[in-house]
Order: sequence, then structure tokens, then C-alpha cells
Amino acid sequence: MKHDKLAKHGSRNPAIRAFLQLPRFHKRVVSVLSDAFFLFFAIWAAYALRLEQHLWLPNQEQMTVAAITVAFTIFIFIRLGLYRAVIRYLGDRAFLTIIYGVIASSISLIVLGYLLQVLVPRSVPIIYGALAFLFVSGTRLGVRMIVNHPKQRAKEVVAIVGAGETGMQLASALVQGTEYRPVVFVTLDRANHKSMINGLPVVSINHIAKHLPKHGVQRILLALDENTQIDRKKLLKQLEPLSIPVQTVPSMSELVAGQARINDIRDLEIEDLLGRDPVRPDSAVVAKSLYQKSVMVTGAGGSIGSELCRQIIRHCPRTLVLFEQSEFSLYAIERELSSINQIEGLEVELHPLLGNVNHRRRCETVMRAFGVQTVYHAAAYKHVPLVEHNVIEGIQNNVFGTWHTAEAAIAAGVERFVLISTDKAVRPTNVMGASKRLAELVLQALAQRQQKTVFSMVRFGNVLGSSGSVVPLFRDQIRDGGPVTVTHPDIIRYFMTIPEASQLVLQAGSIGVGGEVFVLDMGEPVKIADLARKMIHLMGLEEKTEDDPDGDIEVVFTGLRPGEKLYEELLIGDDPQGTSHPRIMMAREVSLPWEQVEDFLNLLQRASQTFDCSAVIEVLKNSKTGYAPNGDLEDLVWCNSQTSVTKAEHQDDKKVRRLSV
Repeated sequence: MKHDKLAKHGSRNPAIRAFLQLPRFHKRVVSVLSDAFFLFFAIWAAYALRLEQHLWLPNQEQMTVAAITVAFTIFIFIRLGLYRAVIRYLGDRAFLTIIYGVIASSISLIVLGYLLQVLVPRSVPIIYGALAFLFVSGTRLGVRMIVNHPKQRAKEVVAIVGAGETGMQLASALVQGTEYRPVVFVTLDRANHKSMINGLPVVSINHIAKHLPKHGVQRILLALDENTQIDRKKLLKQLEPLSIPVQTVPSMSELVAGQARINDIRDLEIEDLLGRDPVRPDSAVVAKSLYQKSVMVTGAGGSIGSELCRQIIRHCPRTLVLFEQSEFSLYAIERELSSINQIEGLEVELHPLLGNVNHRRRCETVMRAFGVQTVYHAAAYKHVPLVEHNVIEGIQNNVFGTWHTAEAAIAAGVERFVLISTDKAVRPTNVMGASKRLAELVLQALAQRQQKTVFSMVRFGNVLGSSGSVVPLFRDQIRDGGPVTVTHPDIIRYFMTIPEASQLVLQAGSIGVGGEVFVLDMGEPVKIADLARKMIHLMGLEEKTEDDPDGDIEVVFTGLRPGEKLYEELLIGDDPQGTSHPRIMMAREVSLPWEQVEDFLNLLQRASQTFDCSAVIEVLKNSKTGYAPNGDLEDLVWCNSQTSVTKAEHQDDKKVRRLSV
């Protein structure tokens, strides 16, 4: 569509179209003839201006000098490669070539005048040189403008936020591209307001609401230098009311590493939507706990597990064991890590293994075979509604999977075992949260039962960008034209990014001494409805409301899902303890002795084996997890089975009544 538009614009002038369709040799001939004409004209104009004779006519000797000078100049231009330059992409190098050629031409005019004893006043070569440069470069600039103008007009008009090195690189790349036309820089420094950079005006961020409509901006591109100290939350708050799509460009580190190009425009980073500074790990502590160690990640193909693997491999462990139930997920992460391993020369032994965390003997055999020293247990079912609908499988994977993997770690002599938990484990109202809290209790009890393996747990909020995150869901709904679905107007959640979550897990794994529950200081919780509206506005659209029925995207509230809470918490108590990391706290959680936990596990095991979901719920309620369901049992198989039993009993009653009659 866009290319058709370009072709249409370019075809409006038949002369331009005919010139562009000429063979390369013919274009060079036209350029030579044009330069020859303007060089002759420059010599005549130089004499006319010097002698102040508007109708000045050269004599035969002066014509000879002019002809030789022009021929010599054309030869110099050819030798310097001026006619090999494509005019529509003319750059600084071409103008330097013209300057060198013009200087040589002016000197040749002086030398020829001296050798042939022809009158050449001293100021004529200077005037000629200036005019020759203007004519030769000017004609090329004119042609470039005529050729490129229709294409430039057809591009989408953009503003670049950031007038530093990254912004200027982006502007240069976009000018040469085919999609975007930068028209204005937005600076974060008030002192640069109303200045010019590369011919583009610079306006302050404080005046953006007035200037962007004035320039007809259709898209905003963030090109902030990495060392720029800026409150990104405040910046997005200023951009959001404009309802213009906001996108970003790769960071300088990605450009240097060759992972992206400057004009790789993409949607806002999830970190930008988070509205707070990301948590930075203590790299030295993490590196010490991983370097040349044998590490195993369960659920290695999941969103958290795969990011853990990416972080771990760069700390150069000796061995990295990828334990995953899904064949495709394991294949994908193994290929990605092998590529990183090869490109960065890390020399890490990668072992992709299919397996189920419920198979204790398989887990123990794997840990013994590769001498595993640290286990990161990321394998879990974490989607609240799905676990509500599949209670037995959720319990088997989240509770018994954790127990069996932990027992295998103890038997295999693993040094550290880190569980990835969730904020939904705090005063849970759903089976998923209760199962994760029970998994925490299992590890706390195991930490008390033995001393060989150090168990620790990491509890955090919703992970932006993970398979269950609302951000990709909202983004897809907005692109599909809406509506954006939110469960409740007042629902709030804590958020963090996948890299943050993974770094926190690694940090906790390195500082834990046994049985701790680590939580992240995640700042203020985010209102989901506000996040949805922010995404609508930052994608350049308006929310459709009763006050604005002509808006683009409507936010629809669908009601809380089974087991869902309005508010999530990270702590059961109110007295967290600090750690060596300023943003990581240690929760003071109540734990149970192993004998009591084992009794609950045995009851849960019997209830699961008989597929008695109501008994499972009762065990969860009584197992000191704080589980208080906010709805009825929603297991799909159980509910349908009970319905079938009720129907059968009803039919039997009817049959008995008929027989008695």
C-alpha cells in the first residue's frame, strides 16, 4: 500500500519519472553536461562580476582557458568518483569531493592564465570557485530534493524524543528509510528549546502539546541515551494525553552488540509501563554462586524458567541442565541457549532433558548424573482460572512436584534449592495460591528436617510479559480493535518484569541460608484499569466512554474470575526483615514441623488419588495455608461428574416410584 502510494507520487511528473528510468550511463552523461554548462557559466559570471560588465564577452584566448579549465575539472570529478555517487542518496562525502574538485579547478584557472599569458584578474578564480561550488552542488541538491520530496511526503511524520546521540542516529537512519520522516526533536533540556539539529527544530518536552499538532506528528519515537537520567514514568505521563502512538528504539548496548539496528522501531518496553526503576542485582554475589557450578532449572521452557536460563548461562556455570515437560518448549530454549553459548564463547555444557517434576526418581537420577549443586524450581501451573478448573492436576504439579523435586535434591546432595513462588500464596483465595503456599510450607519444613540442602523461596507479583500477563493480552485486544477486558474497576496488582523476577531469584539463591521467604520491594501496586487506559493512549487511540462515544477502544469489565482477589499482598505478616540487597526483604512467615506437613501431604495424596476435589479443598483449608475460597468449587470434571451423579440418582428415584406404583 505504502509502496503504491510512493509510486503514485513519483509518477505525477513525467520528466522526473523519465529521468529516473534512464540507464546509469545516460544519467552520468547528463551530469557531466550539466556540470560543464554551469562551470562555463561560473567562469563567465566571475569575469562579469569582476569587470562589472553585464554583457562581457570573452576573447578567443579566454575561451581556450575556460574550455581547458572545464575539461580539467570534469576529469578531476571523474577521478574523485563524483559521478559514481547516486544523487538521491548524496551525502557529506560527495560535497567534500566537489570542494576538492573546485579548488583544483580554481588553481588550474590561475596556472593556465599564467602559462598562456591570458588576463585572469586575481579575484576571478576566487569568485569562480565560489560560484562553481554553488552551481555543481546546488544542482545535485535540487535534483535530490525533487526526486526525494514525493517519497518524503508519503512517509509517516514522527517526532523523536531525545536530542542526543541516539536521537541523531535515528533521524539519519529514518531519512534514508522508506517509512518514517522525522520533523521535530523533543528535548528534555529546557536550554535547547527552539534550537535546530540537522535542520530539524528542537522543542522542549514542556511545550510538546502545542508543537506536535503543529508539525502534524503521527507517531512519537523514544530515542533516549542510556546515560540519560530521566523519570520515565513522568515522561510517559506527559505523552499519554496526546493520544499519539509512542514507540521506542533499541538501546545502545543492543546496537553495539549487533542485536538490533537503530531503526528497529518497536512497542514500548514493558519496563516503561511499569513506572518504576528496575531492581538491579548484586552481580558479584550472583556470579560467585553460579560460576563454574552445575545448575538445574525445572520448567526451563516457561516464561520465568527460560529467562532464568538466559541469565544463568551468562554467569558461566560449568553445566546447565534444562528440565522441562513440554518437548517444544525445551527444544526452543535449548536452541536459543546454544546460540548464545556459541556466539559469546561461554563454553557452558547444556543438557536438555524431558521430565516431570512429579517423578522423584527421575529428578534424583538427573541431579546425581550431572552433579547438580543448585536447583531453581520454576515448574508450576500458575494460571488462576485454569487451576481452579483443574484442581487435582494443579495440586499434583505445584505441591507434590515441589515436594518430590525437593526430596530428590536432598537425596542427591544438592547444595541450594530455590522455589519460585507468588504473591497469591499470601492469604490465598484460589487453589493456585493455596498450592504455592503449601509448597512453601513443605520447603520450610524440609529446611528444618535436614541441614545439607539450603532451601529458600522467592515471592513476587505479576510478571509483565509472561505467558499469563495482561500486557500482551491488552496489546492484542487493542490491535484487534477492542474491547479491552478488565475483570473489575478496582482490581490492583504488583508488577515486575521477567528479567527482574529472574534476577531476584538468582539473588535470593545466593544469599539464602535456609527456609527464608524472600519478597521484592515492588513499590506501589498498579491499577489494572489504569494500565489498560495507559496502553490505549500510548498506542495512539482514545478510550470509548459514555462521555466520548466516538472513542476507539472500550474498556469492558467482565467480573472477577473464580478464585481472583481485588488486592494481592506480598507479606502475611507486617514485619519484614531487610537483607543485603536494598530492594529484597525477608518475610517472617509461620512454618510447621515436618511431621505435621507430612500428615497434610498424606491426606492430600489420598484425596487426589480418589479424585475427590471437595476433600482436596478441605485439606487445603485445614493445612495452615490461610486458604479462604471466595467462591464454589469450580473443577470442571468434578462439577460435571456431580451433575451426572445427581441426574442418575434422580432417574433412579423416578424408576423406583414407577415400580412402586
